[in-house]
Amino acid sequence: NKFYGYKMQRKKILITTILIAAPVLCILSSAFLGRYPLSPYDIFQAIAAKFSGTEMVPALKSNIVWEIRLPRAILGSIVGAALAVSGTALQGIFRNPLVSSGMLGVSSGAGFGAALAILLFHNTLMIYLFAFFFGIAAVFCSYIIGRIYDTAPAIMLVLGGVIISSIFSALLSLIKYIADPQEDLPSIIFWLMGSLASASYKNIMISSIPIIIGITGLIIMRWRLNVLSMGERDALSMGLNVNFDRVIIIICTTLATAGAVSVSGIIGWIGLVIPHIGRIIAGNDNRILIPASISLGACFLVIIDNLGRIITGGEIPLSILTAIVG
Repeated sequence: NKFYGYKMQRKKILITTILIAAPVLCILSSAFLGRYPLSPYDIFQAIAAKFSGTEMVPALKSNIVWEIRLPRAILGSIVGAALAVSGTALQGIFRNPLVSSGMLGVSSGAGFGAALAILLFHNTLMIYLFAFFFGIAAVFCSYIIGRIYDTAPAIMLVLGGVIISSIFSALLSLIKYIADPQEDLPSIIFWLMGSLASASYKNIMISSIPIIIGITGLIIMRWRLNVLSMGERDALSMGLNVNFDRVIIIICTTLATAGAVSVSGIIGWIGLVIPHIGRIIAGNDNRILIPASISLGACFLVIIDNLGRIITGGEIPLSILTAIVG
């Protein structure tokens, strides 16, 4: 028994190390990829110069590494982790393998908010704020609809999400119809297809606050997800306050998803695909699956973004590549 416990402890340490190291390696490898040629020596010099405070490489090469490639990779890892873990949590509480991070309307609401801000303000900060606010508002409306009938609250929440998503999709179509086809409409369409082109440390700071709050809450609640995924009756018999726990998890997933969508646009399929990949690798135990989804989602979106940048001379929107994978 003592040997078995030691073996399990070593396995746990190994898994934890891999989950932490994989996104870091993906982020660092992104510094080597791009249309402007940089040798590995240039990359290492730029990184070393930043920490040493010396000018070991030209400013252009240093800016490409530190102001373009690394911020983009860091933002991609944060967004991918948020969408993936949100999808995992929602699939758990709804006991439905087809649920994704945008099921409750957060993506549709954020899309409408961003399109409205593009139409009215042409200001990046307002786009983030409107997308975040309307994403949260959409989930709130879905929850209100889901509370109409208490006989099957999980099903009603999903139906509420479908209703609200349809409403915001219609409003978004109206915005695109009245938008200037020469100036506003291309910006709206490009935002809706998802991109990390505007990545900066400022965007990382803006998005990381709600994302970190949401992910931290889901990590804390991951053992309760195991109980909730057994069904409402079993969860009640084990002493859980099902409604309260479900609301907390929905709030956490909403914060994480809204924070991600507000800075990256609508990137589909991550919240649906990554949880299933995580179950293949880590199993159904949410205590392991939640951290695994965070790591896999971060790696997945960074890899997809790198592919979108290097496949062609232009930049392929992320939602196109994620849909192909999906």
